Amino acid sequence: MLACGSCGAELPGGAPPRHLVEKILTSKAALEGERKQVTILFADLKGSMELLADRDPEEARKILDPVLEYMMEAVHRYEGLVNQVMGDGIMALFGAPVAHEDHAVRACYSALRMQEAVKRYAEEARRAHGVNVQIRVGLNSGEVVVRAIGSDLHMDYTAVGQTTHLAARMEQFASPGSILLAPATLALVEGYVAVKPLGLVPVKGLADAVEVYEVTGTGPARTRLQAAARR
Repeated sequence: MLACGSCGAELPGGAPPRHLVEKILTSKAALEGERKQVTILFADLKGSMELLADRDPEEARKILDPVLEYMMEAVHRYEGLVNQVMGDGIMALFGAPVAHEDHAVRACYSALRMQEAVKRYAEEARRAHGVNVQIRVGLNSGEVVVRAIGSDLHMDYTAVGQTTHLAARMEQFASPGSILLAPATLALVEGYVAVKPLGLVPVKGLADAVEVYEVTGTGPARTRLQAAARR
């Protein structure tokens, strides 16, 4: 089971499915020290501090746990790795440790799936707890160097350039309920997802502003993942 990075509590449903665990363990030795092309996904529950501030910790967990579970299920569906669980969100990688040439498309479909699942759950949360639950997702693609993969399947890696930083920034820029991606990801998914350009955005730590795009749905290009995306 995965544990929450903030409180240490075990997260139900956090473990990858058995077939995915076997793939990771099989590729573990060959991966260490390798440079891999990946897409990094950050997702979080926007405004969780304000949302859960005055609630009993047990009630807060009842609201938050399903959100994290939907995020993780969506990542595992497309054979991504949930590499980190924060208090109210996750960081996941597609393309390593399980290699997929279509890692960026998988990450986008995963983001769409988690948004759809959380939107359905939000209706239940509104009725049961009187809260407005929305998540935001950010994606970027680039190169990482795999350092090691632990027995808990956590992957220690070094990002080349701004790969991780820019993915995190995309999430921070995203409005609740939306998915944003950087140009490096767009270049890998054109035709497979529908996007709306949002223009140039200044990014802290970068000299030049970055073009940002919002994912609005699947695109016209056919892929075997599309059937899974609609299930």
